[in-house]
Parts: sequence; C-alpha cells; structure tokens
Amino acid sequence: MRGEQFEVPALPVLLPLGGILMVLSYLWLRRRGQLSTRRLLAVWALTWYGLAVLGATMLPMHLAWGPDAGPPETYRILLIPTLSMRRRDFVLNMMMTLPLAALLHVNFGIADKLRVVRIGFLLSLCIEITQLVMILTVHGNRWADVNDLLSNTIGTIFGFVAWHRLMRSERVRSLVFGTAREPARSG
Repeated sequence: MRGEQFEVPALPVLLPLGGILMVLSYLWLRRRGQLSTRRLLAVWALTWYGLAVLGATMLPMHLAWGPDAGPPETYRILLIPTLSMRRRDFVLNMMMTLPLAALLHVNFGIADKLRVVRIGFLLSLCIEITQLVMILTVHGNRWADVNDLLSNTIGTIFGFVAWHRLMRSERVRSLVFGTAREPARSG
C-alpha cells in the first residue's frame, strides 16, 4: 500500500482566490463607506502581494502521508545560518519583503521602523514555521531555513528605508496619498 499523495497547484488556486478577494475587498470598502480608487488599489495591491508571497513560499505544494510515505526529509530543515546560501536565493528572499513597508504604511498607517521590521520578521517566521511543520507532518516539499528568515528581515529593512526616502518627495506623496501631506491615521 502506497502513502497518500496530493499536489496543490499554484495558479489554479491563486488566480480564483485573488479574484474572490478583490470582489470581497471592494464590497467591504463600499459597505464601510471607505470606497475610493486609491484605497481600493491599495487593498488590491496588498491582496496580490499576499497571494504572491503565498505562491512563492508554499505553492505548488506536494504532500504525502500515511504509513508508506517514509520519514520526513529533515535535510530540508536548516536551523543554523550559513554563508554558503546561494546569493540568488538570498536576493530573491530580500526582494520578496521589499514592498512590505509601503503596503503596511498605505493600508494600515504603520510607519514606525521597529514595528515594520517586527512585522516583516514575524511574517517570515510564520512562513518558516509553517514550512517546518509541513515537512515534519505531510512531507512538504519546501525548506525551513533560518537564512530565509534573515534575508526576509533584511529585505524589510531595505524596503522601509527605500519607502521613507520616496516619501520625502512631495510628488510621490501626492501620487500615493492624494495630497502633499500624508493623511492622519488613527491607531
């Protein structure tokens, strides 16, 4: 008897989910009386960013379970930072979190450096823990790697610096927020 196997594909999951989330966010903003083109575009950018992160870190997902699935591939778990990580992977992981500071600021008014970096770190930590649990329980095909956690966090810091440099320009602030000054946000 073979172990059970299942594959979750990327595009057939992400594209319909993205469409559904776009419609739901439109309805949610309209119901709250907060619907504007800028706000809707900001929420949609956040939605597709989240889906891109999901796709890059989890999908396609190859799963296996049952008595004949074999032991977990623990070589996929890297808990000690290493300098031998491929540069390309490190850069791609940094790039994944570069937009996070801008999306947090535009959607939630979060502009504090420590808070943004903490959110980037926790987002990456959640991804790595999820990948670890999947490796150990359903033979997931991803890697749980502390180097990814480091590069994602560094990407968040770089993204924060870049975003705040962009926000120095009145033209960019006007384009993003509709005025030269950033709107006041509560909470």
